[in-house]
Amino acid sequence: MKKYIRFGKYLTEKGLIDANDILNARLIQIKNNLKIGELARAKGWLTKDDISKILIIQEETGEKFGEIAVREKYLKSEQVMILIEQQETSYVYFGDALVQLGVISIEEMKKQLKEFFSLKQEP
Repeated sequence: MKKYIRFGKYLTEKGLIDANDILNARLIQIKNNLKIGELARAKGWLTKDDISKILIIQEETGEKFGEIAVREKYLKSEQVMILIEQQETSYVYFGDALVQLGVISIEEMKKQLKEFFSLKQEP
């Protein structure tokens, strides 16, 4: 069962954060961790309708958004690579969001992550 516990729940059970901290950290993630379609729309490369059409295909096929966008000629592969790079460099992990909020120090977060992952490895 330990395999399936989330880091936020783990920190809450240890008394290091509360439910409100989880909510605020997730809000930071939602604001910063944009999907490829959202990033392409912000650049003016896709419209809302384009994104919807790609998402419908994705729902049916299970393929990656970028692969569909290129195959269906909504985007060029170079554009998808730019979007993926942008997505990766702007990604905010949950622990980093907690640090940004000042709820936990970076040192404590690293310590807790190490303990958390060692627990998840136990049978």
